[in-house]
Amino acid sequence: MATILSKPEYEESIAASRDKRMAWWREARFGMFVHFGLYSVLGRHEWAMAIENWPVPEYEKLADKFQPKPGAPREWAKLAKAAGMKYMVLTSRHHEGFSLWNSKANPYNSVNYGPKRDIVKEFVEACRENDLRIGFYSSLMDWHHPDGGAAAYDSAARKRFNDYIYALNEELLTQYGKIDILWYDVAAPMQSWEGWNTLEINQRLRAIQPDIIINNRSHLDEDFGTPEGHVSAMNDRDWEACMTFNDLSWGYVDAAQVGPYSYNVQRILRMLATCAGGCGNLLLNIGPAPDGSVPPEAVEPLTAVGNWLAKNGECAYGKLDRNKEGWGSGSGVCAQSKKKNTVYLWNWIWPKDGELVVGGVTSTLKSAKILASGASLKFTQEKYRIIFKDMPKEPQDKIAGVAVLALEFDGEPKTVSFASTPPLNQGKIYR
Repeated sequence: MATILSKPEYEESIAASRDKRMAWWREARFGMFVHFGLYSVLGRHEWAMAIENWPVPEYEKLADKFQPKPGAPREWAKLAKAAGMKYMVLTSRHHEGFSLWNSKANPYNSVNYGPKRDIVKEFVEACRENDLRIGFYSSLMDWHHPDGGAAAYDSAARKRFNDYIYALNEELLTQYGKIDILWYDVAAPMQSWEGWNTLEINQRLRAIQPDIIINNRSHLDEDFGTPEGHVSAMNDRDWEACMTFNDLSWGYVDAAQVGPYSYNVQRILRMLATCAGGCGNLLLNIGPAPDGSVPPEAVEPLTAVGNWLAKNGECAYGKLDRNKEGWGSGSGVCAQSKKKNTVYLWNWIWPKDGELVVGGVTSTLKSAKILASGASLKFTQEKYRIIFKDMPKEPQDKIAGVAVLALEFDGEPKTVSFASTPPLNQGKIYR
């Protein structure tokens, strides 16, 4: 291959192509994470091998108990499509070291053991059948590999382990056609990109898949950040919040033992609103059961989210501007950059008295409507406030109780924060 670039040269090179490579991802907004592996058989936690200190030979016995039913990835992909998701990321090999594809580099895989099938191939086919972009999660840590720990202090072990990590990812990026995302995780035990040699490895992998996007978990910034367990905008770069479905484990857990799942349709929409308003994505995880079936607790809320997005997707998908300050209580907001004069107001608390007040706005409002139905709204405007009057008294969204107002201004909307616009009568009270 071509000469390996220095770190500044490499970062400049990928920055030059980033807008083109990331264009689809910046409009996708919503993806499905799938954690599936031998830990699914245990049903306790995807880190069970380490947390419970399993000897490798004992843990290996789980491989023959790992028997996902044929067609399981199609079930995941159909649900992702129904939920309005645009891409999927599968744990092709988690920290336990078991590969879900026909790997020459790692004989400890799903073709040699368990189902005797290439689960990654089935996943790729399911994604393509449902017009979903394809991502591979690839752990850098490996508890099964004999050099997985020694690599931290033994240079020969480090060389062997890094070569192994490269070989695994080379297989993933050469055996299944075009792949869209390489999603690294847990760069341990080495604590720097020099220790992992990821500057060279990532350049070699990008040469195989020039359009691929890579996350920031190989000790290099790469294309996007990955806040985990919280939806928090990163103002200086592209970002994707990865969230579990149950706040307990990324892998399968039995809801009958742990209680109902944490996420209902409105909570998922709140996360999506934060992502849309912060120019980020939401990667929401499911942990399939040992047979590969989707836990029923995930099906209903995800299907409801998809039904909601079918009516309101204009406020979530696409390239959006970041949140503006202001906009009043009970609502969140994002402005669409393709039509810079339009703002989408996500309303969480429908006004029972028929009046909704939006504060902090200094631009002139031309028209307003309920996005899902197109029904026009009456309003008056004064300094720092827009008052919507005679609104329907019944909540306008029957799916999740989250109605969206589309507000069209005479130009790009301008707002001021509440902190800088005290109530109009404050001076009279405190003078």
